[in-house]
Amino acid sequence: MEVKETARKYERLQPYTYADYVSWDDENRYELLDGVAYMMSAPSMVHQTIITEMLRQLANFLRGKQCKVLVAPFDVCLNARGDDDNTVVQPDLLVVCDDSKLDKKRCNGAPDMIIEVVSPSSSRHDRFRKLNKYLYAGVREYWIVDPDDRILNVHVLENSKYVIGAYGSDDTVPVNVLEGCEINLSEVFAD
Repeated sequence: MEVKETARKYERLQPYTYADYVSWDDENRYELLDGVAYMMSAPSMVHQTIITEMLRQLANFLRGKQCKVLVAPFDVCLNARGDDDNTVVQPDLLVVCDDSKLDKKRCNGAPDMIIEVVSPSSSRHDRFRKLNKYLYAGVREYWIVDPDDRILNVHVLENSKYVIGAYGSDDTVPVNVLEGCEINLSEVFAD
């Protein structure tokens, strides 16, 4: 998924808020990080295939359980301060176990787990900007999937820091926030 700074019509000096964000009436998708708007491009077929398989595995595990898995586009207001929130992301997948964080429009606060699939143009955005936002907000588990290298980096929150693990295309990966759940990467990265 490509990430670009917004077109001139959304440039301004003061930071954008969630209220600004929901008022935009064009067809583009955006994320706000500290009030700066980033335009998102449509995902590739490989991206969609990976997300679909991960969604299938998570949804099958969560059937009948309290936690929910949601797929983009779905707004996540990490700071959950209402309409003045200036950080709004649309992760590829998110798992939320606290129903009180969900309303009909968005997730208010940190999801338990976020999964992002990177592309060459979004790698820096997902690996640095968003990683730091997720860490600060308290996202307990953050997965970064690299389809080109067929690698998964797992970030698990421990003592206010992320502990990182790396997995390859033949691995089965435990989901730390969902006891007993595992994701089979050979199915995720199947050709």
